[in-house]
Amino acid sequence: MKYYLIAGEASGDLHGANLMKALSKIDANASFRCWGGDLMEQAQGTLVKHYRDLAFMGFIEVIFNLRTILQNIRFCKKDIEDFQPDVIIFIDYPGFNLRIAKWAKQKGFRTHYYISPQIWAWKEGRIKSIRRDIDAMYVILPFEKEFYEKKHDFPVHFVGHPLIDAISDREQVHPEAFKKQNGWDERPVIALLPGSRKQEISKMLQVMLSVVEDFKEYQFVIAGAPSQEADFYAPFIQKQNVHLLLNQTYDLLSISEAALVTSGTATLETALFKVPQVVCYKGSRISYEIAKRVIRLKYISLVNLILDKEAVTELIQTDFSSEKLKKELTAILDPYRRATLFLDYYDLEKKLGGKGASDTTAQLIYEALSAT
Repeated sequence: MKYYLIAGEASGDLHGANLMKALSKIDANASFRCWGGDLMEQAQGTLVKHYRDLAFMGFIEVIFNLRTILQNIRFCKKDIEDFQPDVIIFIDYPGFNLRIAKWAKQKGFRTHYYISPQIWAWKEGRIKSIRRDIDAMYVILPFEKEFYEKKHDFPVHFVGHPLIDAISDREQVHPEAFKKQNGWDERPVIALLPGSRKQEISKMLQVMLSVVEDFKEYQFVIAGAPSQEADFYAPFIQKQNVHLLLNQTYDLLSISEAALVTSGTATLETALFKVPQVVCYKGSRISYEIAKRVIRLKYISLVNLILDKEAVTELIQTDFSSEKLKKELTAILDPYRRATLFLDYYDLEKKLGGKGASDTTAQLIYEALSAT
């Protein structure tokens, strides 16, 4: 069968690639065309657009790039019609994907959505277009099934979280050998995960790196985003005791003592590696003020949302300062605080279900297509 997948971020590229691999195991004639990244291309997908050319952060940034976004939408529609897929699989990225889904449904294409838009956080009104335009929804967070089915009477499949597969299937690294291989010394590592977009990275690292001098018994390593080149990070690693590691975030987390993490999927990845973390976020003032008025959540990190409590500290906007970051990093390096966090992390993993999200989703998609 012919599959057209659309992902707009690094996490979507990872989960899309694993889904493609799972589909290939049960469909020997699978053909993939995709919007995503290097991982989806490596999974034998014909890459149409790379996510690094699609990522626009914040309300104001979207407005400034509206012309490019509209051009991408027009191009995507034409590309789908030329390819004539048996199904379109949307992976998160709702601002773009829901527009394509509306058009695709009208054109008679089958529409499946893997990794739900976070309409439980904001834009809950999107449930109307999801009902109308999406044939099947596969959710990865336990509370999403209740949200869709009990609150909105829209049946969905809870398939577990694909990060569990991605993390458990990776090869283990030896901490000391890994440090030596990268030219680091033997001190414990604090990982810095500043995000994936240039604007975001610059803003986050400015504050994250301000505490380096206060923790000389540790070495700090920036997790370079797959969408950025090493040259972009050069100004940030001029400080002593700061290193850069490109495209090996999981290996970095596996040997880290603690982490400073920009809010997003990375907070969940860090938790699944059982690494104590401080969650950080700072956007443009206008974007933040708008978001504050439309997002109805107690927490911004997935860890706290799933556990429904503040297991990890969140430093948002003005709270994300050098002084507070130093205090919270000191706290998560304390043995008692770390033990408490580890217990919360184990509860989190239980709530997310076991392994097999990609295989389960692939099987459900294939069965749905085979039945029609």
